[in-house]
Amino acid sequence: MKVIWNALPRKAWEEFHAKHGGSLQQSWAYGEAMGAMGVQTNRGAVMEGKKVLALAQFIGRRYLHYISLASCTRGPVWSPELDAPAQNRIYKELKKTIPTRMFRVSLFSPDVQLGQLVPASLKGMHRVMTGYSTVVLDLAQDEKSLREGLHSKWRNQALRQLRGPSLDIQFKSNMRDCRFLLERELAQRATRNFHGLPTDFVPAFIDGHARPEQGYFVATAQHEGRVIAAMLFLLHGLGATYHMGWSDDEGRKLSAHNVMLWQAMLHLKKQGIARLDLGGINTHDLPGISRFKLATGGQVLTLAGTYF
Repeated sequence: MKVIWNALPRKAWEEFHAKHGGSLQQSWAYGEAMGAMGVQTNRGAVMEGKKVLALAQFIGRRYLHYISLASCTRGPVWSPELDAPAQNRIYKELKKTIPTRMFRVSLFSPDVQLGQLVPASLKGMHRVMTGYSTVVLDLAQDEKSLREGLHSKWRNQALRQLRGPSLDIQFKSNMRDCRFLLERELAQRATRNFHGLPTDFVPAFIDGHARPEQGYFVATAQHEGRVIAAMLFLLHGLGATYHMGWSDDEGRKLSAHNVMLWQAMLHLKKQGIARLDLGGINTHDLPGISRFKLATGGQVLTLAGTYF
């Protein structure tokens, strides 16, 4: 068992990532996007002969010109055949061999809930940050189960609009629609004083795919010929992530986001996507958005945290 760095071909990375339910942050396109924005990226593949056992993508930062911080977020991506002691050996080998400067700090934020974490896998490591919480929808279940999982008020808001002709919902992998949404995202960030990944990340992530149109789609809601709301979904393997959304006053009045998200769930199911990550929840600072996500009936996952 050995680690090879920045040498596994894209196809092999993407196949393993998709097969084992890798996160957005461990996808090939995410690393390409970070590299395009000038961020150091290192991809480690744990091999046994020609067989891939694990993947770990690190995003790097440099401090004081000689200290390198490398962070593996929501990773590594594991083969299920690896037990906790094997995972622990891999963690140590990744830390020892990562090709950064001599004074380096390697951080891991496993894509697993704290209650499901096997302590032996992280033996000798210490938690330095608590994990964040997100809402994940299981799209492998049938439509009836998805519908029944919705909070009654949320469901009524979504389905009431579907019974009328007022909203036209469309899903397109269209950069014009994407740029339209990114412009409004910048405006609402300035107005509401919240932050996220730079909006330049989105076109870089899309371009990071062998076929860019397969990396995303934009949902739009039109009313009387005018776009009143939009949502962006990023695709990675058999998973998808809701990345951002916008709505004007009319869109909020007509519950456009409820309608779009419900329709997006069904659209993703048809594409073979098994898991939709709705992104982080913060009931203190963003109570409205958090309640919206929680009412979809998805599972709240509180991740284990960050380890050094």
